[in-house]
Amino acid sequence: MRHDTNPRLLRAFVAVAEELHFTRAAARLFVAQQALSRDIRQLERVWGRALFERDTRHVALTREGHRLLPVVRHVLAAQEQLGRELEQAPPEEDVRPLIVDVALHGATGPRVLAAAREAAPGVEFVPRFHSGLTRAAAEMAAGRLDVSFGRVAGLPRAVRAGLEHRLIRYDRLAVHLPPGHRLADLPRVPLAALAGETVYAAAGNEDTTEWTDYARALFAGRGIDLAPPFPKIEGEAEFRRVMRKRGWSVLANVDFSDVPEMALRPLTDPVPLSPVSLVWRRGLRHPGVRALAEAARTLGAAEDWLEQPPGSWLPDADRTLAAQPARAPAPAPGIRT
Repeated sequence: MRHDTNPRLLRAFVAVAEELHFTRAAARLFVAQQALSRDIRQLERVWGRALFERDTRHVALTREGHRLLPVVRHVLAAQEQLGRELEQAPPEEDVRPLIVDVALHGATGPRVLAAAREAAPGVEFVPRFHSGLTRAAAEMAAGRLDVSFGRVAGLPRAVRAGLEHRLIRYDRLAVHLPPGHRLADLPRVPLAALAGETVYAAAGNEDTTEWTDYARALFAGRGIDLAPPFPKIEGEAEFRRVMRKRGWSVLANVDFSDVPEMALRPLTDPVPLSPVSLVWRRGLRHPGVRALAEAARTLGAAEDWLEQPPGSWLPDADRTLAAQPARAPAPAPGIRT
C-alpha cells in the first residue's frame, strides 16, 4: 500500500534531507551507504515520486521532497511519542469500593449485584438507590457514582460521551391499573386497549427523563395520553395516593413490585421492550465492573434476557444504539477476565 510506509524508510528520508549527503546520513543511521541508497529508491518507488535530485557530487531535495519533509517529521515525532507512552507503566487498576446504583425499577440491578458479589468476594460493592439513569449519569459525571443500569438511548449524546455501556437485558413492559379499572380483569392488556387512557411515566421527574422519553415514543400514534408533569413522588404510600387521586394507570416493567390496590398486567400486541444496559464512567478500570458485566452475561444467557419476541417493539433510537458494537470493561495488567 502506498501510504503504509515502513518507519525505517521515513527515517532514511529525513536523514538524507537534513545531511544532503548519503555518506554522512548513512553514518548517522549506522547503516551502509548502499543500504541507505536502496531504502531511498524503495521509498520513491512506493510513493511514486522523486524526493531527491542527485549526482556524484550533489544531493538536493526536489519540490515534492520539500513538501513532504515536514509531514514525515511529524509522523516520526508521533511514533516516538507513542513509544514513550507505551514504555510507561500501565495505570494501576482502581481497587477502592465500587459504588453501584441498583434502583432501576425491577430486579435487574439487584440480581446482577448479588451475583457479582458471589463471584468476586474480594471486591467491595456499595449500592446506591438513585432510581433513574438520568440522575445516575450526573452522579457518575461528578465522580460520586461508578456504575448504574438503565436505558442509555434516552440520555443526551453529550452525556453518553462520558459513559461506557453494555446492553444486558430487554425488560418486558406492563401497566399498573387503578382499582376498578375496566381492563383489570384481563390477564394481558393489548396496547390498543389503552387508547383514551392517561398513563403515568414519571413526566416531571428530572431524575428519570430517559423513562418518560421512552413512554412518549411508545404512546405516539396510539391514542394514549402521557400523564402531565408532576413533581417527583417520594415513597410508596405517596405514590399510591397520587395515582388513586388522579386515576392514572402507570407504565412499568413486568418485574415491578406489586403496588397495593393496583393490578399489574403485561402489555402485548406488540410487546414493548425496554433496553437495560450496564453503564459505567468512561475510562473506569475496576475489577468490580468486569464482575458485574460477567454476572449480567451469565444471568442473561441462563434466562434469555436479550430475547426479542416476534413482533416486539423498541424505539428507533434504541435499535440504532443496540446495533453499535459494545465495549467490554477494560482489563487491567495481570488480571484475567
